[in-house]
Amino acid sequence: MSIIYFLIGCSVLMALVFLGAFFWAQKSGQNDDLYTPSMRILLDDEDELPSRTDKK
Repeated sequence: MSIIYFLIGCSVLMALVFLGAFFWAQKSGQNDDLYTPSMRILLDDEDELPSRTDKK
């Protein structure tokens, strides 16, 4: 029966750690811009494309 109390204590502690990490992420601005990252994959990066003028 004492293992149940230990597991409940561990789960409450783990939940508080995750809750603290969530609030820290919100406070530091992790979710400020949700639109730009989803659109970034649709745009081509022209700097990384090989040049076509190098043909021999």
